[in-house]
Amino acid sequence: MEWTRLVVLELEPGEAYAHACGEAEWIVLPLAGAATVTCRGSGGGAPDPAAQVFELHGRAGVFQGTTDFAYVPRDSHVEVTSTAGGRFALAGARCGQRLPARYGPAAAVPVELRGAGRCSRQVNNFAAAGPAGFPCDRLIAVEVLTPGGNWSSYPPHKHDEHHPGEESRLEEIYYFEIAPHGDTPGFGYQRVSPSPAGKTDVLAEVRTGDAVLIPDGWHGPSIAAPGHDMYYLNVMAGPGATREWLIRDHPDHGWIRATWPGQGIDPRLPYPQAPQTVPQTAPQTEAPR
Repeated sequence: MEWTRLVVLELEPGEAYAHACGEAEWIVLPLAGAATVTCRGSGGGAPDPAAQVFELHGRAGVFQGTTDFAYVPRDSHVEVTSTAGGRFALAGARCGQRLPARYGPAAAVPVELRGAGRCSRQVNNFAAAGPAGFPCDRLIAVEVLTPGGNWSSYPPHKHDEHHPGEESRLEEIYYFEIAPHGDTPGFGYQRVSPSPAGKTDVLAEVRTGDAVLIPDGWHGPSIAAPGHDMYYLNVMAGPGATREWLIRDHPDHGWIRATWPGQGIDPRLPYPQAPQTVPQTAPQTEAPR
């Protein structure tokens, strides 16, 4: 991928992972567990000995609430140390501007309920684009939680061409975790179909730990098998001068939006959340993620 980056770590208690940020900005996001994130700046030579340290309280798992996170800038050196063992995602984007390292509290993550009926899903907008989003140079990242049996990323949509005010050019990575049913591992399905601007054609069965790369194409639906809730982390970035998420619906499937106003949100939503310090976004029908 030209713009997007993703690293997923499985760390034992006390284990540390050292990471050179290079030309990308990164967010360290706990998937399960807590961690200490130590960030040292770099002027192009040896790492600056002065460090910023962020204690991430994390969460028990991706279905157990929003999480705090740490933003670390390009050209810095980072160490992620697990407190008691866990799983952590480093979501990154190639960028030009070097922003300061910062802490993102779980309680400030805007939580949004989208769609209706069997298209109901929850979006944790921890690093969404827009004036109210967490500031990054190019990185856009959100979490989507879909109850078992539901479809998300529907209607299929794309963002692989630049049309000012209508569509932004963004690569995307989907990273999945699927809830088991007892001892039975979970699974789901992800579709990416060719668009006029791209050739990506994927129909994949996805399980915990899988990632689907989307350099272009119509993407969706993301289908959660009945009895198996689906989580995915979306990592997006592109060459546009403005950090924005503008999409086009697939012309054959956009009509599904018109059916949502007569349906309710799936009663299994929302999932547990951290105490909110910002209002929860009301259910809406505009965005497909």
